[in-house]
Formats: sequence, C-alpha cells, structure tokens
Amino acid sequence: MENVLLFVVGVLIIAVGLGVSIALHEVGHLVPAKKFGVKVTQYMIGFGPTIFSRRRGETQYGVKAFPLGGYISMVGMFPPAKPGGTLRRTSTGFFNSLVQDARKASSDSIGDDDSRAFYTLPVYKRVIIMLGGPTMNLLLGILFFAIVLCGFGVAGASTTVGSVSACVLPASSTSTTCAASDPVSPGAAAGILPGDRIVSINGTPIDSWSDSTDIIRDSAGVPLTFVVERAGADVTLTVTPLLTERNVTEVVNNQTVTKTDATGAAVTENVGFVGIGYATELQPQPITSVLPFVGENVAGVANTIFNLPQRLSSVAQAAFGGGERSADSPMSVVGVGRVAGEIATIDIPLQSKVATLIGLLGSVNIGLFVINLVPLMPLDGGHIAGALWEGLRRRIAKLFGRRDPGPVDTARLMPLTFVVVVFLGGVSALLMYADIVNPVNLFG
Repeated sequence: MENVLLFVVGVLIIAVGLGVSIALHEVGHLVPAKKFGVKVTQYMIGFGPTIFSRRRGETQYGVKAFPLGGYISMVGMFPPAKPGGTLRRTSTGFFNSLVQDARKASSDSIGDDDSRAFYTLPVYKRVIIMLGGPTMNLLLGILFFAIVLCGFGVAGASTTVGSVSACVLPASSTSTTCAASDPVSPGAAAGILPGDRIVSINGTPIDSWSDSTDIIRDSAGVPLTFVVERAGADVTLTVTPLLTERNVTEVVNNQTVTKTDATGAAVTENVGFVGIGYATELQPQPITSVLPFVGENVAGVANTIFNLPQRLSSVAQAAFGGGERSADSPMSVVGVGRVAGEIATIDIPLQSKVATLIGLLGSVNIGLFVINLVPLMPLDGGHIAGALWEGLRRRIAKLFGRRDPGPVDTARLMPLTFVVVVFLGGVSALLMYADIVNPVNLFG
C-alpha cells in the first residue's frame, strides 16, 4: 500500500510540474503578444470543455478538461487572401474548406479593426512572440538542470568503501561466489569494512577514489598503511595488494567498458589488487557544467526527431510484437508519469528521488523546447518559418525594386497542418499504448 501511495505521489508531482511548464510556455507567448499590442482573447491550459475561466480585460483565462497542452488566441493569425481584400472563394473539398475556415475565423476575430492583428506586426515581433513559448521551456530546462547539477550533484565515486570482495577471482572468471580454494582478498584480510572512508595511504591524503587505486595498482606485494575513518574515529590498517590479472577498462560514450583487442578478447594487465569498491555519492557540479549538459539533452532530442521513423518502428515492434524497448525510447506523458511513479517507489535516498524527479522535468522541458521548434504548423516553429519566409520575400522584393508581396498566406498551409496534427495524434496514441502494454524499464 505504501508503494502505491508513493507511486501516486510521483505521478502527481510530475503532472503538476508538466502543467506548470505548459502554463509558463503559454505565458512566454502571452507577455510579448500583449507587449506588442496584439489582442489576445484567450489564455487556456488544456483542451476540451472549459472547467474554469475568468475574464480580465479583453482576455479570458481558463483551464480545460484535458491538460495535455495549452494555447493563447491572438486575433488575426492568418492574413486575408490578398492585402486589403476579402476572403477568397474556394472550391468545395475538405482541404479547401480548411483553408477557407481558417481565413474566416481569423477575419471574424479581427472585426473591422486590424491594427491589433498578429499578421500586421513586423516579422521580428512575430518571431519573438512565437519563440517566447519554446524559450520559456528552455529556461525552465536550464533551471531544473542547474538545481540538479549544482544543488544536488551527480552520482560519482567517493572515497568511502562501498563493497569488499571476500576473495580474489581471476579476471576471466564468471563466478559470483567464492570457492574454498579461492584466496581471501587483501581488503577482507586486512579488516576493511563497507562504510570506511579512506583518509590516507602511506601518509598520502586520499581526495578521490582514483588516488587510492593509483597507489594500489602500483604496489603489488608492498604492505600499505591505510588510515580509514570508521564511526567517527581513525583506524589504521595494513593492507598488502595482491598481484593479479585484471581487465583493462576504457570510457566509451560516457560509460566504462572492458577494453578489447582486434579479436574481441578482453585486454588484461597485471596490477595490485585489494578487492574494494567505492560507494557512490551525489557530488555538486560547477555552474559551468549546466549549459553543456543542456546542450547534450537538446542534441539527444534532436537526434530522436531526425530518426523518428526508426524509433517509432522500434516502439511499434515492442508494443505489438513483444520486443524489449530501449532505455532511450521516446515516451508519452503516460510513460513519463509511470517513470515518475517508479522513481518515487524505488529504494534510494529521498535526496536522490527529488533530484531525479527534477531532472525528469528538465528533460521534459528540453523536449518541449526542441519539438516546438520543428518548422511545421501548428507548432511554433511553423509560424516562425512562415514569418521568416515573409521577411525574406519582402527583402528580396525591396532589393530588386519590386512591389511588396505582402504577408505570406499561411492559411494555405492548413491542409499540411491537418496532416501534421493527425500524425502527432497517431504518434501520441502509439506511444501511450506502448507505455501501457510494454513500458520502458529504467530500473530493472
């Protein structure tokens, strides 16, 4: 029962955090829009039926039934078919009706005064308004990751002993238990215990785990004087590292792996061995580490988008064929909520749980930042692309002394917008289904 309550708490935390992120995304659009004089008639969090709303001035603020997004309604999102003209007649047909309906809705919102219409703004102001939402998500992502990296820290090797091997096994051994014939590890023989913090070795202060391993590896057969802190008191122990064959490791893609030769066999070396492992602890990072970390997250989301067909194919196979989903598989809000619930229930310190949940919110906001910049309507990036294209057309016309071509008729893109909406809906449905029947397993 306790785990169920913790799971629910984790889901609620991420749900509230996501709701706040969406609300602030829309604030990122709302503030510059009002600053530049655009008439904003609605600020809504969610979609569907309105649960609560209140009008302040000319804007209605409210919350809708399904908090899976948000929007602000600005008058004049689409220009008339021709500058100063009326709505263009269109032939019958579903996609032509979409274009006509978009123009009509925009025209109706403007009324007789287009001075406060969105499309009449200079290009740079429209870009600022549409960039406001993604920029807010980027700033939130930076904030959340700064809290995690600088306030909590990242897990790293400490100078505290986390484990002590009972015996010495060959590097090629796959056994996880000790036989009677296996020699006792030097660490166990000397009386080192998990929880001991290594203070010094042969008088050399130990400030990092690598300081101790460097001395141990070079001191096979040489008695070493260990000073460890145990229960608040210093304890002196004599440890003699044993010369053993160990696998050589290397760092690949930020992961420590066993180094192999051209034949694929593990590379080994003879070094001193004590048989102790480090305990991990959260180590605060400098503020300069935040932006590079955010950059890596941005690149990761962008890579997922560029390889979306392949990623979705893998998700579909896992959902309908029972294949295993990779740890970096794209997830829906259902998957994110599930991960948050699992974080709240796993047996780790509370500090680590909080840090992981905040980091998850940071990842969600970076995802929203990158996805909204995709240059397709109805995403923010599509409106930005339309404004930039208009600015380029006008600049080229001015350069060659041609007539101003006027605003770009973005209503023409409504058929493409419809296709994008259907596609995004399909992707969301697939991910939600996969997150229910075959969720990503991050914690074993």
